[in-house]
Amino acid sequence: MRVTVSVAIAGASGYAGGEIARLVLAHPELELGALTAHSNAGESVGAHQPHLAAHPAVAGRRFAPTTAEELAGHDVVVLALPHGASGAVAAELERSSPGCLVVDVGADHRLVDPQAWRDYYGSEHAGTWTYGMPELLHAGETTAARQRAELAGTRRIAVPGCNVTAVTLALQPGIAAGLIEVDDVVAVLAVGYSGAGKAPKTHLLAAEAHGSLVPYGVGGTHRHVPEILQNFGVTGASGTRLSFTPVLVPTSRGILATVTARVKEGVTEADLRAAWDVYERESFVHVLPAGQWPTSAATVGANTVLVQLAHDVRAGRVVVTSALDNLVKGTAGAAVQSLNLALGLPETAGLPITGVAP
Repeated sequence: MRVTVSVAIAGASGYAGGEIARLVLAHPELELGALTAHSNAGESVGAHQPHLAAHPAVAGRRFAPTTAEELAGHDVVVLALPHGASGAVAAELERSSPGCLVVDVGADHRLVDPQAWRDYYGSEHAGTWTYGMPELLHAGETTAARQRAELAGTRRIAVPGCNVTAVTLALQPGIAAGLIEVDDVVAVLAVGYSGAGKAPKTHLLAAEAHGSLVPYGVGGTHRHVPEILQNFGVTGASGTRLSFTPVLVPTSRGILATVTARVKEGVTEADLRAAWDVYERESFVHVLPAGQWPTSAATVGANTVLVQLAHDVRAGRVVVTSALDNLVKGTAGAAVQSLNLALGLPETAGLPITGVAP
């Protein structure tokens, strides 16, 4: 007899929470449990997530308050809460539901170094959970088997930041293969507005955003910087120096990252392409044919990352572009992919690999 896995979502009124709910509803082994919110508790789910309102599992429902009591009794609890809010809820779940799988799509449990957390987030560190990037390469390895093994044995998962995923997956093959220098890595990202969250802020209004490109987190201040450096360290880099500049662009979804680094002496484009062939084994990361470049539109709605690279011989650098949907592979899709591994389900279950076009 088929047994379904119940999934509760805390923070289900936001963009990330809504996307997690969409993927759970389409998953063959998962069923949607409690949907909770903070300021929107008691309000109609359909009013905040109208794209889900017609589904029988959502129709007529209202958000419950985000409490341990509402989240208890589920096989999986996904925390789609503001940064700094997950730690307290997770501690309550440890007492009330010690056996459940908890997946945090916020930043609270991503970083290993407590001081890095304090420096970038300004509060006390809540602890470190298993990192929810199944494709993360460990030093000296040509597959991500170790990361998948860690996820398969965990009950606590920290989902990566969306920008972090784009930059890490763009450059890690070159680091793992020892083909690039990491003392001068530059990453510039075009990021859709849903990455800034759903809270009403003046700079997020359509009148402000339409027709305008806006940099933010400039000069090493963005909170994803220590997480990217942490990932590169796992892959084998030391002494990485990263210039990271995200730019909000007037689109709802998507990230297009351009990441460059110096190539070591004697390395050819053929060497670089051979290193990036590591992704041939991956279901969700695809290196495009030579001459074809990623677009964010091609990833909308899909749990895919599209990658391309070029060897800029005159500059002595590799240029890598990566594109993904920040709400799917950048957030909700990574959560489902990781929880699939933790539950012993097929890693690809319930995850779309085709985008929506045009």
